Amino acid sequence: MKSFLKYVLATIVGMIIVSIIFLFTTVSTIIGFAGAQSSKTTVDKNSILVINLTGSIDERTEDNPLATFLAGSIAESQSLEDILKAISHAKDDDNIKGIYIEAGTLVGAAPATLQEIRKALIDFKKSKKFIVSYGDMYTQGAYYLCSVSDSLIVNPQGVIDWHGISMQTTYYKDLLDKIGVGMQVFKVGTYKSAVEPYLLNEMSEANREQLTLVSSELWTEMTGEVSASRKISIEKLNQLADNFMAFVQPANYKTEKLADKLAYSDEVPQIICNMTKDFDEPSDYKTISVSDLASISSSKPKGTSGNMIAVYYAYGDIVQESSHSVPGYNNEHEIIGKNTVKDLKELTDDENIKAVVIRVNSGGGSAYASEQIWHAIRQLKTEKPVIVSMGDYAASGGYYISCAADWIVAEPTTITGSIGIFGLFPQATELMNKKLGIHVSTVKTNAHSDLGQTMSRAFTAEESAIVQEYVNNGYELFTARCAFSRGKSVDDIKKIAEGRIWTGKHALQLGLIDQLGTLYDAVKVAKRRADIDEYSIKEYPAKSNFIDDLLSEDKEGSYADVKLKTSLGEYYEMFRQVQSISKKSGIQASLPYNITFNF
Repeated sequence: MKSFLKYVLATIVGMIIVSIIFLFTTVSTIIGFAGAQSSKTTVDKNSILVINLTGSIDERTEDNPLATFLAGSIAESQSLEDILKAISHAKDDDNIKGIYIEAGTLVGAAPATLQEIRKALIDFKKSKKFIVSYGDMYTQGAYYLCSVSDSLIVNPQGVIDWHGISMQTTYYKDLLDKIGVGMQVFKVGTYKSAVEPYLLNEMSEANREQLTLVSSELWTEMTGEVSASRKISIEKLNQLADNFMAFVQPANYKTEKLADKLAYSDEVPQIICNMTKDFDEPSDYKTISVSDLASISSSKPKGTSGNMIAVYYAYGDIVQESSHSVPGYNNEHEIIGKNTVKDLKELTDDENIKAVVIRVNSGGGSAYASEQIWHAIRQLKTEKPVIVSMGDYAASGGYYISCAADWIVAEPTTITGSIGIFGLFPQATELMNKKLGIHVSTVKTNAHSDLGQTMSRAFTAEESAIVQEYVNNGYELFTARCAFSRGKSVDDIKKIAEGRIWTGKHALQLGLIDQLGTLYDAVKVAKRRADIDEYSIKEYPAKSNFIDDLLSEDKEGSYADVKLKTSLGEYYEMFRQVQSISKKSGIQASLPYNITFNF
């Protein structure tokens, strides 16, 4: 028996030692990998910036070499922040001679993100350096970007997808009916369509009206820009879209002026050489990635004045508490109310920060958290200028927090507005009682002691009236905040509210924003309003340390989440919608996230 125990103990100790060695080796490898990824500090002469349009583009990504280490670059989401930094640096760096864009299956990038990158590329061309793009397959979003290229090349057997824009909404009412779950909905706003999927099986006329207008305005913006770059009339572009160009013979792409050349990938390096006199053959130039160049740009010496403009990134669902602690819930990123309020207070108190640009990319979320952030921004602007730069979305709660700023800048294709509020409370009486055989008995001291505490019963008429009144009051507060912040009457705001979404271009006409432009345009406004000549830009919140987050399963950008997003593509948002039903219970100022852009 002693020998048996001795061998068991030895085996256990051995397993522990092996596990420790394995963990140490793995972590060391990853640390080394991470170090190698960021070790480049200079740009070689005769370099070309390579932008790979594959996967998704997010507002900002955490440093996470683990995803790359485990899954390769195909599973790695790209950062809009890094892409813009890299392009800006490439414009001014004499060692960089041009940009090569490798088009691919770009998914999950909304119109405003693409438009901001496209504007950066157009600005880059002022340097008189070249842009060459090549693709075996151009998704429509990738083509929209690459249409600025001096030479747009497609594989002789490749595809250019050009088909127009559609917006789809998925409905769950029949599914919920089948499983015995009902949604008790309270809302204000004819166009507040976030609750429709739980009540209807098809799009309401009001929702169809707003989505038709938005998709038309987005397509008009897109075709106008492509027309100017490719010298193809808008009428012709619409005709080509109606022919669904993904299914035509590739030779037609050149005939119709969608492409400049048909060539195989191994021919592209020499074509790049032909674009400049700086080198004669491919061996004469080197390439540099977006992440490396962005890192170099970030490490450049800052201004000596001590003045700083803070760029604060607020993107994702607006929540009061993080939902990353919820088992199985792996949301991308969140604007956590209490954390954001704390951050803004620190920016308020920092005397070196002369102005703050808040980059908002959010379809909203918690009405309570939105109100707290609105108040914090109001406090911040008593000390220094506050400018909002809107990304893909700044709608509902995203607009709530934005309207508090001194000045609002948005892309023409930003989705904004959606000034409305709703309450969503699931009840599963039929599922529990009839399908699962579960019954709940309650003892309570007062009439409404269990209101909102259980899904085992529906609200009474009196309780429904109480909740609806609460939602009505929330809407009155929301519209009052917008009116006060934008210098309008409440009645004027209500005429364009009702939960209706608008494009940034339309929002400018309605007075919901002040200027069309990019994040850099917002920084220029901040500089002017702060009345400073020299300044440095500092991004907030600081990115978390990779090693600290290594063992966190629910961390944004985890391998599983990134892989899932890559695999599901455009269906990822649908997955998130179903996954987040329970989290969205309660009072929300939220955009309908289940709108899918076929862009």
